[in-house]
Amino acid sequence: MAGTLVFGASLNPSRYSNLAIHRLVESQKETVAFGVREGTVSGIQIKNNLDDFQNIHTITLYLNPKRQKEYYNKILDLKPERVIFNPGTENPEFAQILDEAGIKVENACTLVLLATGQY
Repeated sequence: MAGTLVFGASLNPSRYSNLAIHRLVESQKETVAFGVREGTVSGIQIKNNLDDFQNIHTITLYLNPKRQKEYYNKILDLKPERVIFNPGTENPEFAQILDEAGIKVENACTLVLLATGQY
């Protein structure tokens, strides 16, 4: 299985998704990224087509709950083993859908998980 899909990746260095890409790469975690704008962060190409991804283990979300709705089915189709809802992305409705599909759900901060060795 591939590593982590940063979902909602940003080219803006002040965004947490951007920092997460850097930290995942520094931690030698296999990383791919999906965002509205294509570009490269820390050597990782941000793609804007979800069809480019397969065999994802973890999706770390950086989209607010309203924006997540349009991606529910696409995320389910990727069949990740877990989805991390970072602070501000918590979504009980989607978490329940994921749980019912047998996908592990975590309300956590990817940056903290990496910093504390819990990722």
